[in-house]
Amino acid sequence: MQNKIYALILAGGAGTRFWPASRASLPKQLLPLVGSSALISQTAERVLPLVGWERLLVATGKHLMEQTAELLTELLAGNMLVEPAPRNTAPCIGWAAFRVARTDPDGVLIVLPSDHHVQDLEAFGEALAAAVRSAAGGMITTIGIHPTHPETGYGYIEVAEDLTGIEALPALRFVEKPDRERAEAFVEGGRHLWNAGMFIFRARDMVAAIRAHMPALAEGLEAIDRAAAAGEEDAAVERIFPTLPSISIDHGVMDHLEQFAVVPGDFGWSDVGSFQTAWELADKDMAANAAPQGTVLLDARRNLVMDLRKKAPERRVIALVGVEDLVVVETDDALLVVPRARSQDVKEVVAALKARGDGKLV
Repeated sequence: MQNKIYALILAGGAGTRFWPASRASLPKQLLPLVGSSALISQTAERVLPLVGWERLLVATGKHLMEQTAELLTELLAGNMLVEPAPRNTAPCIGWAAFRVARTDPDGVLIVLPSDHHVQDLEAFGEALAAAVRSAAGGMITTIGIHPTHPETGYGYIEVAEDLTGIEALPALRFVEKPDRERAEAFVEGGRHLWNAGMFIFRARDMVAAIRAHMPALAEGLEAIDRAAAAGEEDAAVERIFPTLPSISIDHGVMDHLEQFAVVPGDFGWSDVGSFQTAWELADKDMAANAAPQGTVLLDARRNLVMDLRKKAPERRVIALVGVEDLVVVETDDALLVVPRARSQDVKEVVAALKARGDGKLV
């Protein structure tokens, strides 16, 4: 009998590199940073053909419940795993695995971040299908991305053989974010993939791995499981979840596995990590400007303009004259202007606002 497929979308993060568009109460997965819909909506659309709404789970923080529900209007209320406190990825992935294992231990669970972008949906579907086949056979599997450049901001996955085809390969280990020299060697060597944070496994295999490598987490999740059987899951989560170990699934489980598999992926993946990335992925005019309709652009090149105001009764005209390579973002209460090359430094604005007591702006 074919394994049923489930999906868990991780949607609890709060980025600081997209201020003022992104705030603690409105992180980047809830924003239309690439395309016309929010990143989390795009993530759901990519996996819904495999699971439907019935087997789609979303893990998010309590403060993001309403906004997430407004975007995913067909998500079943019981399928939102609401974390009362942030505890990194191992506890929420474990919670989903234990939950699926209650009724379908052989069910295959696909775990996807909510804030990534995929350009080639057909190639993504092929990689996902290969990962599901691997997981259905009992191997905890991840999808790695063929590196396009020596990126130092990503972790890597090392494989034991050449990266050919799209079927699952034996993986050797996860590698922490490297320095520039090591990243260049990884790309040249042809046996390393970017770690994109996607995990695919049978529910019972992840439950067994957590019990073996994270007994404290397993104990807490088993207590939640017993409470769920008695119809008291919500109260148990409120009490127990904040006490669970705060650790990523990579460090808590994957680093300790004797064997796992990776499917090499090449489908135009991006983690949409900054305004620079958003500009690279956006539709542009002949001068490489990405701007909303109505923007006045005179002798302006390679700029990113976002007008995200909601309360203004009428749109203001944004005009750029004689400037290049800028990011201009306007919201109801803030305006950001920064060179695209310094997009990563936007997080320093958030730090400065916090330091001076303007917490309401972040």
